Amino acid sequence: EPYPISIQWPSEWADDQLPVALCRAKVLRVEQLPDDVLLGVGVDRLDYTKGIVERLLAVERLLEAHPDFIGRFVFVQIAAPSRSTLEEYQHFEARVRTMAARINARFGRNGCQPIHLKVEHHPPQIVNEYYRAANVCVVTSLHDGMNLVAKEFIASRDDEQGVLVLSQFTGAARELHD
Repeated sequence: EPYPISIQWPSEWADDQLPVALCRAKVLRVEQLPDDVLLGVGVDRLDYTKGIVERLLAVERLLEAHPDFIGRFVFVQIAAPSRSTLEEYQHFEARVRTMAARINARFGRNGCQPIHLKVEHHPPQIVNEYYRAANVCVVTSLHDGMNLVAKEFIASRDDEQGVLVLSQFTGAARELHD
């Protein structure tokens, strides 16, 4: 039987979170990015079902097709390590790191890398700051039940700004059809 799930909102830290503009300034400072950058974010477990490889290829294709975005668009992929003791997942992580390095070598300009790959766990408050700072959040699951990242992004944006791009295979896409 299907059992709908969702996120805790308001979160326990909602009353203490920084305003969107300050979250953006903080994230841009941490990532060492200029104020006018267009910021994309993805938040996933480092898992082949999440479409991370396809997402990075999409960023590469964007920069190929629209070179005016080179140096203006940066994608931060927060990828929490998952099942890292399994050889298949180790190979997947190596593939993602290699792809990010290749895209950065190809399109990096003046110290600005288009892909910021963060393979580490982040506390929910920090992830929330990235959501609030982003111009776009991308969820490109290849096969997923209910991906809560989409709902977390929407809930984080009390300014009602930002674009959410969903794969049709993301469970939340059935609920968030607009």
